[in-house]
Amino acid sequence: AIINIVDATNIERNLYLTMQLIEMNVPMVVALNMMDEVMGNGGVIDVNAMEAMLGVPVLPISAAKNSGVDELIDHALHIARYQEKPLRQDFCDEQDHGGTVHSCIHGIIHLIEDHANRAGLPVRFATSKVIEGDPLVLAQLMLDQNEKEMLEHIILRMESERGLDRSAAIADMRFSFIQKVCEATVRKPVESKERVRSQKIDRVLTGKYTAIPMFIAIMAAVSWLTFNVIGAWLQGLLETGIDALTGIADTALTSAGVNEVIHSLIINGIFAGVGSVLSFLPIIVTLFFFLSILEDSGYIARVAFFMDKLLRRIGLSGRSIVPMLIGFGCSVPAVMATRTLPSERDRKMTILLTPFMSCSAKMPIYAFFVSAFFPGRGGLIMVGLYLLGIVMAVLVALLYKDTLFRGEAAPFVMELPNYRMPGVRNVAQLLWDKAKDFLQRAFSVILIATIVVWFLQRFDLHFNIVADSDSAESILAVLSGVVAPIMRPLGLGDWRICVSLISGFMAKESVVSTMEVLFAKGVQSVLTPLSAATMLVFSLLYTPCVAAIASVKRELGGKWALGVVVWQCVVAWLAACVVHLIGMMLGGV
Repeated sequence: AIINIVDATNIERNLYLTMQLIEMNVPMVVALNMMDEVMGNGGVIDVNAMEAMLGVPVLPISAAKNSGVDELIDHALHIARYQEKPLRQDFCDEQDHGGTVHSCIHGIIHLIEDHANRAGLPVRFATSKVIEGDPLVLAQLMLDQNEKEMLEHIILRMESERGLDRSAAIADMRFSFIQKVCEATVRKPVESKERVRSQKIDRVLTGKYTAIPMFIAIMAAVSWLTFNVIGAWLQGLLETGIDALTGIADTALTSAGVNEVIHSLIINGIFAGVGSVLSFLPIIVTLFFFLSILEDSGYIARVAFFMDKLLRRIGLSGRSIVPMLIGFGCSVPAVMATRTLPSERDRKMTILLTPFMSCSAKMPIYAFFVSAFFPGRGGLIMVGLYLLGIVMAVLVALLYKDTLFRGEAAPFVMELPNYRMPGVRNVAQLLWDKAKDFLQRAFSVILIATIVVWFLQRFDLHFNIVADSDSAESILAVLSGVVAPIMRPLGLGDWRICVSLISGFMAKESVVSTMEVLFAKGVQSVLTPLSAATMLVFSLLYTPCVAAIASVKRELGGKWALGVVVWQCVVAWLAACVVHLIGMMLGGV
């Protein structure tokens, strides 16, 4: 069964999807959401009359206030259990425009009914798709040449008599019925106070000259509060707790006379690696707290709106901004979100640009180096890194536009919601999901990576234990010696840095946990502030984690996925090299 959520404040546009779903002849219940706003502004919807006209159950709800949701779920379970299908699927009126569209639809129904039944397709749904020229449905019907010619004749006649092309004629038929439904069942409210308030706010947040500066200011404020104020304070508390727990465990293991190797694994491996990553949980939760407020309030939708004009200059539409914004959280859902893009060109181009958006898994890396080398400048550096990723994405997009992806971006139309107070439950749910995902990764992939790194660092090729002073003889040092010469021009030639970056291919948080295991005396003993800045730039741009690459492979294929890995590493190396050279010229060491 389907639960079709309809925005009751803009019901005419939302019912179009409802009609398409009804044609599929699947059990369905329509939920009129935001009814509290409709009624609060003097509007009325006759739910029973609408239910009779549509032929499916219609229930009023308010998701924000959790009103009517339980009844909706019960009703959905009921129609799913008893497979109660829509009572009607035919919405064309034989009186409209001389019955031209009505005659066309019913003529085709008689022609393809047997074919649709054999293919397992709802005949009314198949008819609409045939008129619209859907190649997949036509292939499933397996019509012979005579039947195809007869279909085309019926459709051409309808286009001639109606004065519209086939797709427009079907759309007009649906909207005509929607208009009749609304005239019979809906009394529109006066202009809502939410709408008036939104228009006033939009004069500033989406104004021609203020939209971009306000966006930068908002994101800068979020970064400052996250990395310098709230998140930093919470991180300090958690670090104190982790250090205390580590001390207790260390004392207990020493008192119990536990084997030195096992002792080292638990304290220098697991506690140092996983504990260091866990300390960044408050940073991630704080950041997503602010981002969820921006999303739930309706601001993120406006970002897509005012970014459309800018994105068109680099060959994309505003619709692509949504996957890119998701990419600041995680590249995996960002890549999957590109499925909503109507243009294959835009979809591929957006997927290839998504890795330039700094995902949340890289935040522990940034916070680690900022606290070690640039204390007190976290907000400024974070904004700089995010902007650098965006700038690199723009430059690469311009390159793609004139090479791999020539052509124009698809048109972009979107509906801007009113500004609303963020729901406490929605924000809390998002924070819980992010925290849970982070903890699962910390105690799965990162834990395993930490143990593997500890093992390879503690033993040589003959599986003899290596002392801390001779760690250059370890298995890890020998293996990473292949990569170290490549990174040496960047000032990152230490084998431990290379190992940390390689571990980041499994999970970006592993970079920090690996460094904590390998650098017993602290990373400051090896890197300079310039090398740290170079490391930050390289970490920002180099290959996404294996999960993100797997998503790219699933969407575009193995060659594209391999290309993303190589391309991102090349771009990261070049950008880091430029930063290193500029730093050297300015007197950096």
